[in-house]
Amino acid sequence: MKASEIRKLTVDEMEQRIEGLGQEIFNLRFQKELGQLENANKIKQLKKDIARYKTLITESKR
Repeated sequence: MKASEIRKLTVDEMEQRIEGLGQEIFNLRFQKELGQLENANKIKQLKKDIARYKTLITESKR
């Protein structure tokens, strides 16, 4: 999701999405350990998305 799209969300919505992404990373790590994960770059991308959300939350609070 692009930063311009994220800015349209409220802080509460952003925090809910962060929680969802964190849960998704958790599940992908299990898949990775079991050898079922096809795209290992997905974890890296989700971490970047979480950082993007956190940055925009901090920006909106200023």
